[in-house]
Amino acid sequence: MPKLFGFYQFHSRTRAIVIAVLALVLLTSSVVYVQAYSKLKPIYEVQTDEKVVALTFDISWGNTTPMPVIDILEKENIKCTFFLSGPWVKQYPEIPKRIKKDGHEIASHGYRHVNLSSLSKNEIKEEIMKAHKNIKEVTGVEAKLIRTPNGDYSDHVIEAAHECNYEVIQWSVDSLDWMNPGITSIIDRVSKRVHPGAIILMHASDSCKQTTDALPAVIKKLREQGYTFVTVSELLEMQPEEKEKR
Repeated sequence: MPKLFGFYQFHSRTRAIVIAVLALVLLTSSVVYVQAYSKLKPIYEVQTDEKVVALTFDISWGNTTPMPVIDILEKENIKCTFFLSGPWVKQYPEIPKRIKKDGHEIASHGYRHVNLSSLSKNEIKEEIMKAHKNIKEVTGVEAKLIRTPNGDYSDHVIEAAHECNYEVIQWSVDSLDWMNPGITSIIDRVSKRVHPGAIILMHASDSCKQTTDALPAVIKKLREQGYTFVTVSELLEMQPEEKEKR
């Protein structure tokens, strides 16, 4: 007998989309709830009057998107900060090696792509140090910055990161390129929300289908607004008092 109302009225494809959206909402809600009650905060931006920004890329999977992104940055003579996941670094070692060779800053995106706030402090440290070990073995770099999976954090996440000699980095401008919202949308979000001292979030994982096409225009528009590009560590050096708050 056919279902006359409710969830089962939806086509199977539509049901899958609804489930995915609901899962994302629940995940985001739980992250926001945890963060709202955190006293310790990661670094979102640097307060400065200089028109400088840090362009950053997270990479967790795939080997198709990263190289074109790196090629664009080389052509534009821009140095960025790449947040790399531990397993990915080992799976595609030639890419992080190229990132280092080109003079970009290498940072960590953790190990498993899970909300660290759901783990104990010891488990968080294990996640951080496993990624640290992989990054060092492949690139020789002792990473010092981490962007946590899903941007999730809590007091004990930040404490654990500090105890591992890491600084937790978020972002103040989100391109939303991971949602593949359209090339124009990515360009407009970044160019309209940018501000001095901003940390801009983009992605170079294969799931981000529009980043490569949007990136040249993003760079062009920011330059037209008078912005120059630095790494996150270079940006942090412009506000040394932030380091003393730890």
